[in-house]
Amino acid sequence: MRWRRGIGDAVRVEYVSRAPRPPLDGLIDDLYYLEGAPPYAWLTLPPSPSALLIVNLGAPFRIRAGTDVETAEYADGCVVTMPTRAWEFGYPLPTRSVGVHFKPWGPAPFLPMPAAELCDRPLTVEQVWGRPAIAELRDRLATADGPHAMLTLLEEELMRRLCETAGLGLVRHTSNVIAATSGAVAIGDLSMAAGVSSTHLAQRFKELVGVTPKRLARTYRFTATVFAIDPDGPIDWGGLAGGAGYFDQAHFGHEFRAFTGLTPTRYLEVRRRFLREHPGHVLDGWPLPAD
Repeated sequence: MRWRRGIGDAVRVEYVSRAPRPPLDGLIDDLYYLEGAPPYAWLTLPPSPSALLIVNLGAPFRIRAGTDVETAEYADGCVVTMPTRAWEFGYPLPTRSVGVHFKPWGPAPFLPMPAAELCDRPLTVEQVWGRPAIAELRDRLATADGPHAMLTLLEEELMRRLCETAGLGLVRHTSNVIAATSGAVAIGDLSMAAGVSSTHLAQRFKELVGVTPKRLARTYRFTATVFAIDPDGPIDWGGLAGGAGYFDQAHFGHEFRAFTGLTPTRYLEVRRRFLREHPGHVLDGWPLPAD
């Protein structure tokens, strides 16, 4: 069982994570515990090929998601399937929670509704699992003996709720092919290889992931491109765009703004700000300061 533990810089944050046991490891990247004062009151989270469950154990947090201009408050936590737009997350000071980083298809066996209904529209955990269930889980987590015990409780709850989901094998296999190519694959070839129509494949993806295979491929390509950026050195934007398979630098810039709301050069400035103000922080790598 792999554990990761990290402490933030002068802004104190404790972060503990571990991979789940089978069969949850086919749905989930990691379970985590987060406590402390975040590096910024508001963080921007660009879309990535993952989904998220948060069980909140502190003061309510706030989210601005999708095209919403209004801020929504979440007391018990939230569930959000793979987003298509950047969203802003407002931490309370301090914050305390446990959560799950799902693979794109991961939430489907735990949801009573199609994943598309949560795309860019986070729901409270109560709306997904019901008030009595989340109230009991939060009580048990709050009295658990430390982060490791809390993650075990969360894992047990997920195991108890795990159910068979029609079409999951098809979606998981196709998603893994997309991930292995960093999104550089023809979607038509995927449906032919799976022996289904492109319409059927897209419908299954909307039900279980929340987005189409094409959108998932775009997200994997964007994520791989961002992780290829070395913020400490000079950036050859044209070479980066060409290497990632974008038509040209203009196409790359358009995708960057669609995913982050920022130009590539502005993204780099904000990313460098995070590194400069909080070097070595456990949350560095994807979230960006939004304040």
